[in-house]
Amino acid sequence: MLADSKGPLVRRTPAILLSLVLVAGLAACAPADSDAEGDGATVAKKCVPTPAGVNSDAITVEGEIGALPVITFDAPLAPTKTERSVIVEGEGDAVKEGDTLSIHYTIINGGTGEEIETTGFADQPSVQVLVDTGSEMLAGLSNTIGCVTEGSRVAGVIPPAEAFGAEGQPQFGLEADQSLVVVADIIAIAPEPITRADGEPQDAPEGLPAVKLAENGEPSLTIPDEEPPAEYQAATLIQGDGAEVADGATVVVHYTGWNWNTGEVFDSSWERGEPASFPTSGVIPGFRDALVGAQVGSQVIAVIPPELGYGPQGGTPDKSIGAEDTIVFVVDILATQ
Repeated sequence: MLADSKGPLVRRTPAILLSLVLVAGLAACAPADSDAEGDGATVAKKCVPTPAGVNSDAITVEGEIGALPVITFDAPLAPTKTERSVIVEGEGDAVKEGDTLSIHYTIINGGTGEEIETTGFADQPSVQVLVDTGSEMLAGLSNTIGCVTEGSRVAGVIPPAEAFGAEGQPQFGLEADQSLVVVADIIAIAPEPITRADGEPQDAPEGLPAVKLAENGEPSLTIPDEEPPAEYQAATLIQGDGAEVADGATVVVHYTGWNWNTGEVFDSSWERGEPASFPTSGVIPGFRDALVGAQVGSQVIAVIPPELGYGPQGGTPDKSIGAEDTIVFVVDILATQ
């Protein structure tokens, strides 16, 4: 999917969680191990709180919720399974399996005591993470942040088997035999994204490519048989009434991108079968400008000249977009945080 930087839309991010695709691009997916009843209904997996242990209780965390925590412990910590201590118990709704959470977090190497990464806190954007204890990677994170309440602060110690497995993540300073310490503030349970733009259709300005929607909402495009416009153009095709996308916010979207010059699709979340999630700060300027200020439930179209797209980069590595190519995106905005 796009958030792992393999597609051309999103620039590479150093964040250890984001780079491992634990953000809410998977927010629309139900947990894989839900139990099914005989009548076809599904029952959510029971939320079982992760108990504290001598390792998680050895962590001292100071500071207010939302503020950068001061974390101290004597390294190394080497649990055999994830341990979780609740530092502050929130008063919000209970977190359950399959929820997508907006969190702030600090990750520390439990073997050395060295900080790996901090994100959020101090008015910085939060990160969205899916609670999926059945995940093949970093299940211990879900065991740390799950089964608490909104407004909680938790400290977890995650062994390698429930983090990144036998190989660790040496590029992030985490060797194979070292645990992870995670301190996270559970800011909110994110609303479940809609599946397509659901607002009021709008008349498109003249000169823009014509958009046609399939029954499921997937767009197709008719590009005019003429030279692309020299200037950036954007318009709202469907006007939603949800939250407004802020600059730097994380969005969940369905989109398709076309190369005006060749008429070919170069990237599409619709074709992959699941929405994409990324911060607006992590995309090309023309795509960002189409999102910021738009409302959830909207569909927007953007015609992006090379200087606001991939021209400054010389095009894309796979040559699907050249340095002088204009591109077109049609985007359904499904959620924002």
